[in-house]
Amino acid sequence: MKSIIDELAWRGLIHQATDEAELRGILSKPSVVYAGFDPTADSLHVGSLLPLMLLRRFQKAGHRPIALVGGATGMIGDPSGKSEERQLLSRETLEHNVRGIRHQMEQFLSFEGSNAAIVVNNYDWMERFSFLDFLRDIGKNVPVNVMLAKDSVKARLERSDSGLSYTEFSYMLLQAYDFVHLAKHHSCQLQIGGSDQWGNIIAGIDLARRMLGSSLYGLTCPLLTTSDGKKMGKTERGAIWLSAERTTPYEFYQYFINVDDKDVLMVLRFLTEVDSDECETLAASLRDQPHLRTSQKRLAESLTRLVHGEAGLGIAERATKIFFGAEIDGLSDAELVPIFRDVPSCELPRARLEDGMGIIDALCSAGLAGSKSEARRTVTEGAAYINNRRVDGIERVLNSSDLASETIVVLRSGKKRYALLRFL
Repeated sequence: MKSIIDELAWRGLIHQATDEAELRGILSKPSVVYAGFDPTADSLHVGSLLPLMLLRRFQKAGHRPIALVGGATGMIGDPSGKSEERQLLSRETLEHNVRGIRHQMEQFLSFEGSNAAIVVNNYDWMERFSFLDFLRDIGKNVPVNVMLAKDSVKARLERSDSGLSYTEFSYMLLQAYDFVHLAKHHSCQLQIGGSDQWGNIIAGIDLARRMLGSSLYGLTCPLLTTSDGKKMGKTERGAIWLSAERTTPYEFYQYFINVDDKDVLMVLRFLTEVDSDECETLAASLRDQPHLRTSQKRLAESLTRLVHGEAGLGIAERATKIFFGAEIDGLSDAELVPIFRDVPSCELPRARLEDGMGIIDALCSAGLAGSKSEARRTVTEGAAYINNRRVDGIERVLNSSDLASETIVVLRSGKKRYALLRFL
């Protein structure tokens, strides 16, 4: 069986590691590994998939994963990779966010068996410290010159337009103590995270050596970025979330099926469990038949199933077919609206539909025809559709049975001109 280090290496997931040879020895036996997650929202996003999938890979290799949700550190905010101080969240908001993230972890990690996953909240141990206790017991073990040497701190101190507050400066100390606490109480030996976390991880290793006399280890992976250096998982509308309430399964699926050819193989290696043999087959298809987009389809299918389950994948695939002409019925407004988010829509009184609305008036109201004569021509030429079903004559009248969802009728003119009528 391939070792976890070899598995991460072929996937390109090792950016930095402390003493890789010694780490291989530690990981030849079941070990405990942790990654931290920032509770700035009640859902994780695509950027969180990388450390989450790392924990999943370690668990499948026989190790026990710990997912740490930063209820305490989230009150401050990690300055790593940030150009300015983030807005602080209230305790109530953080508690809400922590609950949401805990629930999402269950989709990726197993909480049963000999290496059952653990979710911890660092607020549970940090709340016991007074300010003086933390300075006396923890702060005395951390040289300030070591903290000042960290890249995340230096980058902020060198900026003329923004400094670094004492609150943010203290973040490294809190995260370092997380590693010490998990080593002491859960026998955790390895912390993993993105490459921007290297300084924080090293700080934890150094603090454990000073406080416990223990040797701990760190491993970072590359950040999830596109080939042009932009963070992956961002769109014009914002982040791609793992929550179906924030990002629908259809939107999630569409994001990954549209990943650029230059990035798709990297994302397959980083975020999915597609093995090396299949990755080679997909690479050959991408090279020889890029128009088939086989790699993108495999990526979107794999991740949507993982994040949203078979039901979510089914909704996403059905929605994709709908946009390319499949008949529409039995959907909810919440499922239908994201599919046609960018097409024109018109709101009309529900009574118009209940009384019966002629197709000519419907096409004009939806903006798919500029006049009644143009609408008649569209129908007689066979180019008018209701819910992707061809209209058979100009006498066609819309009624409540034509609703594709609770309130929406989908009209189409020609192959791709869509509009929505919303009857409220």
